[in-house]
Formats: sequence, C-alpha cells, structure tokens
Amino acid sequence: MSDVLVLYYSRAGSTEKLAREVCRGVDSVDGMSARLRTVPVVSATTEATESEVPDAGPPYATTQDLVECAGLAMGSPTRFGNMDASLKYFIDNTVNEWMTAACVGKPFGLFTSTSSLHGGQESTLLSMALPLIHHGMLFVGIPWTEEALSATTTGGTPYGASHVSWSREHELSDDEKSLARALGRRVAEIAAKLA
Repeated sequence: MSDVLVLYYSRAGSTEKLAREVCRGVDSVDGMSARLRTVPVVSATTEATESEVPDAGPPYATTQDLVECAGLAMGSPTRFGNMDASLKYFIDNTVNEWMTAACVGKPFGLFTSTSSLHGGQESTLLSMALPLIHHGMLFVGIPWTEEALSATTTGGTPYGASHVSWSREHELSDDEKSLARALGRRVAEIAAKLA
C-alpha cells in the first residue's frame, strides 16, 4: 500500500483547495501517492440520491479506499464546530471496516475550512478525529517546527491544516498552502515508515 487517501467534502470549494494542496504534500514523498476522493452531499429529502459517479471532480469514496490505503487525510468544512453531515454519513457507514480492523495502525491527518477566524476549526478537526481514533488509527498533527504554523495570520493549527475564508475569500493564503502540503507530506512519511 503506497496510497494515502485524501478524503474530503467541500461545498464552496475552499476545502477542496486544501485537499489538493494536501495531495501535493503526499505526492512529494518518494514511493507515496495521493488518492483524491470526495463524498456525495447528504440531502434532507430522503428520496434524493446522487449519481454513483460525480459530474466533475474526483470520484466518490468507497470504504474499499480506506482498506487499500496506507494512510488518510480527511477534510470537511465546519458546520457549527463539527464536520459536515456528508462526510459524517460516509464515516458512520464504516462499521464493517471497524469490525475487521481494516484501519488499525494507519496514520491520519485532518483539514478544515471556516468562514471566520473563530468558526470552530479546532473543534471540527477534533470531531473528525474521534471516529478515526475508534478505528485504531494514529493521529498526525502539524508540529510547531513548521514555520508557517507560528507565522500564519490566516488558517493553520497543530490539529491540522485549515483555511479562513472570511465569508468571501476562497483563495488559500501562502501559509495555508504550506501547512496543507506539510500535513500531506507528514502523513505520507509516517505511512511509509509504518509500512
């Protein structure tokens, strides 16, 4: 296994941009490659269904992606300090992978985006960590040795990469890009060592 699954949900595009920077970090590690996947939107209308293949962008994730990959980087926009329902729906359907210990010992890292500086980035990252810890995965954060973590005036936390859009700016800052790439690189390096 030399792939790191970069799994995300994005509505306005900011989280997807972070995911693509995380992929760049994964791909920078010799012998490792990013497997970019998204999840379909969850609808309040119970009859609504998504096509099995999205019209654009990366394919939808399957639980087999979790099984096949050596590590995971997972991202979601913040919803009241928590992960988006679409990503949670996917994770809630990984009971079989939990029962078969398919993810035990694999590293994971997290990323998120918010519309405001105090929009719940760290609580969202921690909410995403909980089910992965239950899976027996190993939490990989961003250490203080990453210079951008101390310099950023936008997104970035020790718990994972992040972006602040200020409700209007969906372009990532240089620090946000740097930290997202650092997260991807770190997950990939640890996955390679564990393999």
